[in-house]
Amino acid sequence: MGENPKAKGGHARAQALSKEERQESARRAALARWSVDLPQATHEAPVRIGDTEIMAAVLPNGKRLLSQGTFLRAIGRSRTPKAGTGGFSTVDGLPFFLQAEQLSPFISEELRLSTTPILFVSKAGRRTVGYEAELLPMVCDVYLKFRDSCAGKIPRNYEHIITACDVLMRGLAIVGIIGLIDEATGYQEVRSRRALQDLLDKYLRRELAAWAKRFPDEFYRHIFRLRGWEWKEMASHRPGAVAHYTNDIVYARLAPGILEELQARNPTDERGRRKAKHHQWLTDDVGHPALAQHLYAVIGLMRASASWQQFITMLDMAFPKKGDTLLLPFMAEIDAMQK
Repeated sequence: MGENPKAKGGHARAQALSKEERQESARRAALARWSVDLPQATHEAPVRIGDTEIMAAVLPNGKRLLSQGTFLRAIGRSRTPKAGTGGFSTVDGLPFFLQAEQLSPFISEELRLSTTPILFVSKAGRRTVGYEAELLPMVCDVYLKFRDSCAGKIPRNYEHIITACDVLMRGLAIVGIIGLIDEATGYQEVRSRRALQDLLDKYLRRELAAWAKRFPDEFYRHIFRLRGWEWKEMASHRPGAVAHYTNDIVYARLAPGILEELQARNPTDERGRRKAKHHQWLTDDVGHPALAQHLYAVIGLMRASASWQQFITMLDMAFPKKGDTLLLPFMAEIDAMQK
């Protein structure tokens, strides 16, 4: 794929200038941008990635931004651009934290064209410098590729930056940066701010745990009984529908958003298989106790049910899925009569 003609022309013009002239050009451009009317953020909130908080904002056009100051601190760069540049310091279009020669081989053309700071007004009325949210994982990737090229001999002045980028990338691997900002700022109105993330943090671990038996045989035995299937012990191959029933009966009702997050973290391969059991992602202090309590109650309903329809009706009454209409007792009677 050829280089963007516009970008190619910009690089050629930049090469014709001295370093000081390029910096002065960037300063004038920055100051000019400050003088125009700026968009004001419609949504703002701190985004938590692990133990790091970065201030995020959403502009009227839907563009998601991270504030420059918290962005720099998150990647271990505490210093700010030189004074007098309007909040910017660039060489050949790159911000100061990507200007080191050692990083150059790992900077893609896409990244070079994505590093322009964006000026906006915060909800409180302050003029602010921000970067597009997608820039964060791209910058972290540059430092981690540089680390990999060092063959274990990382320059001391880069150690803390690489550590910070590694932590950020691990956090971003769990939840996409765009979705995380939408949750944190309230931009996605369907969910309350940060509530889903906080809940998932309690129920789900960050690393896959070793397998251990969590579902008693009785749970599956009752599924077979209520569906009218012949029970051939757990060693035999179970119908594929059992996995669907398990998701519906257990994970979809355990807590809001749990099933969707588990399916994202533990996807199926091309053969429809998962690399692990969903319960291996549950935390020991909250997730597994909640699973055990839910299974205990569900098995009680199964024991009391004479048919699959009766069980599902009672299950919907006792443990409705989030977003479903609560089935009241008189509704359950009508529902049972119609089935």
